[in-house]
Order: sequence, then structure tokens, then C-alpha cells
Amino acid sequence: MSFKYLSVISHMLSRLMEEQGETMNNVVSLLENRFRGGGVLHVFGAGHAGIVTEELFYRAGGWIPVNPVFADGMMLNTRPITKTTALERLHGYAEIVMEGVPVQHGDVLLVHSVSGRNALPIEIARWAKSKGIPVIALTSTVYSSAQSSRHCSGRRLFELADYVLDNMAEVGDAAIPLPKSGLRTGPTSSVIGIAILHAILSEVAERMENAGLRAPLFVSANIDGGEEANRLAMEPYKGRLSYLS
Repeated sequence: MSFKYLSVISHMLSRLMEEQGETMNNVVSLLENRFRGGGVLHVFGAGHAGIVTEELFYRAGGWIPVNPVFADGMMLNTRPITKTTALERLHGYAEIVMEGVPVQHGDVLLVHSVSGRNALPIEIARWAKSKGIPVIALTSTVYSSAQSSRHCSGRRLFELADYVLDNMAEVGDAAIPLPKSGLRTGPTSSVIGIAILHAILSEVAERMENAGLRAPLFVSANIDGGEEANRLAMEPYKGRLSYLS
């Protein structure tokens, strides 16, 4: 067996630093500056894009000041699941989603949308920018450029963001063609997106360590003393993280 998917993912990962090293370094500098000042990284993704949101918060080795933005009806436990598609296209829902999210000056917002064309992620990015919060988009520029916007502004996510991280997904987010049926399989956006973000956040932690600073990171609760260490480390962020309320 060739496991072509693994070869595809390996090739995409090898392209990251060559094609996106400058942008990734710029995002590292932004996050290091904001984290040093007590800022929080808020993360939003709808449907499967929300998998990245779940990956980044409250996990061993992850950053404490990462705040997930979970929208009602947009997670994968929604029934019927087709409701997520309708809500992501709904104009005006972003204001409801962001109501009560403890965003402050000095924070950053990351919006993950592979196609970058639907109203909800676009309007969440616009909401943040209206408040002076820098926006990082995690999207596929190839996919998004091939599609028209579903937002009344006519703009797509990559056209709004201050920083664009490209997950390099193909149009339709499936990398393995099946010639007999004409279908494609092997979605790549989650694997590559998560790798990009862990690479960036790990680099931020290393830079802070080299500067003599302690990065606010979770340790495993399954290591002796881990829960107490996490409790103390989370204390300064009470009121800043939705999931601690």
C-alpha cells in the first residue's frame, strides 16, 4: 500500500517554511508581543474548522491565554448537522456570537475558514477589526480565490485579515483524486492548519524562554502535580477566558 495521503501531507508540510516562513514569523512576533502584555488569542472556526479551535485550548503543552469562541449551532454535535451550513451563511449572526466574548485591547483574533467565503467568519473578522483587534486568517487562498464571497460586502476572509496563514487546501479540501468515480478524498485543512498553529505557538514559547520569561502553558493534568500547577497558572486569566466562567 502506498498511503498516498501521507505523501501529500508530507509534501505540504515541507512547503510551509519555504512559502510561508515570513508570514509565520510575523505572526510569531505579533503573538509574542501580545502574550507578553497579557493579551489573549481568541479563536473561531465553524463546523469542521472549529476542530482547530478545540485543538488549541485547555490541552497539555498548549497556551493558557487561548480563548475558544464557540457559536451555538456551529459545532459538530449540532443536530441536524446541516444546520451548521445554514448558520454559517447567515448575515448578522456574528454580533450574537461575539456578544459577551471578553475581547480587550491587546488581544488577537484568529478566524479559521477553509473557503473563507461564508458570512459568519467574514463578519467575525470585521467585528474584530472595527474594535482595533488584529485578525489572523487561517484559510486556503487557492480555494477561496476560486469562489465568490457569500457575504454582501463581496469580500472573502483573506481580503480582510491583517495576517493570512494559508493551509494550502485544494478547492473542495480533498487532495486524493479517484479517477473512476470522479470524486476526491483526503481532506487536508485540519492537519495542515493545526501543524501551522502549533509551529507558531511553539516558536513563541521558545522565544519567551530564551528571553528569560515563563510562557503560560498548560501541563498535563495526568502528571502528578499537574492540576495544581494549571490552577495557579490560570488564575491571572480569570475573566479573560470564556471557558473559565
